Amino acid sequence: MDPEGSNERRAFPMARLSVAVDLALFVVLLVLVAIAAGLVGSLTGLGGGVIVIPLLVILFGASIPIAIGTGFVTILATSSATGAAYVRDRLSDLRIGMFLEVATVPGALIGATATVFLTHANLEPALLIALGVVLLAIIPGSLARRHIELPDPMPQDQRSLHLGLSGEYHDNSLDRDVEYRAARTSPALGVMFGAGVVSGMFGIGGGVFKVLALERFLNLPMKVSTATSNFMIGVTAAAGAGVMVSAGYVNPIIAAPVAIGTSFGAYLGSRVLPGLRNRTVRLLFLPVIAILAIEVILRGLGLP
Repeated sequence: MDPEGSNERRAFPMARLSVAVDLALFVVLLVLVAIAAGLVGSLTGLGGGVIVIPLLVILFGASIPIAIGTGFVTILATSSATGAAYVRDRLSDLRIGMFLEVATVPGALIGATATVFLTHANLEPALLIALGVVLLAIIPGSLARRHIELPDPMPQDQRSLHLGLSGEYHDNSLDRDVEYRAARTSPALGVMFGAGVVSGMFGIGGGVFKVLALERFLNLPMKVSTATSNFMIGVTAAAGAGVMVSAGYVNPIIAAPVAIGTSFGAYLGSRVLPGLRNRTVRLLFLPVIAILAIEVILRGLGLP
C-alpha cells in the first residue's frame, strides 16, 4: 500500500489541468487586450504596439525586450489587416508612403540594434522611462490641432511636385471629395528617420512620429495621415523585427494570440475610420496614451 504515492498520482493530473486552464485564460486575456489595441492602433495610425507594449509590461509582467518583440508582431498584423481596406477606400497614399520609407527603414535597423545592446547592459528601466516620454511627447501637438478638420492648403516644394505627391479621397463624414498636396518634404524625411529609430527601439511602429510628419509637415488630412501611417508601419516593423527575432526576443506563446487579436481589432478599425471626423480620430487615443505613458514611467522608476 502506498497511499501517499496514490495521492501524488491523483494530484498530478489536477495540476496539469490547472496549468492548462491558467494558460487558456492567459491566452484569452491576451487576445482581448490585442483586439482593443488593434482597434485603437488602426484608428489612430500608431499601430497596436503603442497599446500592447505598455499593457504587456503593466498587466502581464513581461520584460521590455519581449514586449517590444511582440510589438513588432502586433504592428505587422495591424498593417496587414488594414492595408487593403485603406487602399480600397483611397485613404492610404502608397506613393507618399514608399517615398518616406527611404528614411524610416534605416532608422528602424539602428533603433532595434540599440535596444539589443541596451538590454544586454541591463538598462531596461531606462528604456521604460524613454518609452513613456515618447508617448507623452505626442500629446501636446495633437491637442493644439484638436479643432482642425482639414488643413489649409500649402504650396508643394520641388521634390513633392517632381514625385507627384498629391491625391484625393472621398470623405464620408463631410460627404465631399478632398484634395491634398504634400509640402515640406525635407523636414518630413528627418522626422521619419526619427520615427524609424523609435520604431526599432520600442516596437511601436513609429506611428507616433509618422502621423506627426504626415499631418503637420506634409500637411495631409488626418485620415490620410492615419491610413498612410498604417501602411508604413508594417514596412518599418519588418525591418526591426528581424533584429529582435535574431536576438531571441519574440516569444511565440505571447506573440501568436496577440497577432490574432490585433488583426481582428485592426479590421474593425478599418471599417469604422472612413465614417469618423478627422477631429474625432485625433482626440480618440489621447487619454489612453497619457495613462499608459504615466504607468510605464512609474514602472521604469521602480514605483508601484
